[in-house]
Amino acid sequence: MTPRLKEIYSKEIQPALKDSLALKNIFMVPKIEKIVLNMGLGLDGADAKILKVAEEDMGKITGQKPVVTKFKKSVANFKTRKGSNAGLKVTLRKNKMYEFIDRLVNIALPRIKDFRGLSPKGFDKFGNYTFGVKEHIIFPEVSFDRADKVRGLDIIVVIKAMNKDHAFALLEKMNFPFIKKGDN
Repeated sequence: MTPRLKEIYSKEIQPALKDSLALKNIFMVPKIEKIVLNMGLGLDGADAKILKVAEEDMGKITGQKPVVTKFKKSVANFKTRKGSNAGLKVTLRKNKMYEFIDRLVNIALPRIKDFRGLSPKGFDKFGNYTFGVKEHIIFPEVSFDRADKVRGLDIIVVIKAMNKDHAFALLEKMNFPFIKKGDN
């Protein structure tokens, strides 16, 4: 079964963007390629129990088993050793990616306390969008009672687009709650 957002993208968003951006071809329309989620654990990565709990939470959020990332260098000030566990990473593509975006925009982001919107300044020069979430418990899959510690997530939306404006238009059509210029 195809995800709801994927059908909406192909039937409504893609043709609307083609017309509004004055593109010649449907294949020139911006498209989300993948989503990468990062959860840095820092010193907690050395503890096997904490790592296992964080891995289970990340797996519930994404529906996919996360990869344990390692430190590349030893840094004495941060008390890190080369090769020890640094955090968790998941890359979502295709159907799982669309399902995650749908849950993120419609369920998780509105659950953030005092949420005013996402910053439109999170785009890089290639059109990819990056933002952070301070609490991983905003996702309904994670039990608030079972979570020992509230952890943050970095979410990177990799977009195939000509420029930042096209990528912004795509995310706006997908109902990403961006802060408007008049709002503060």
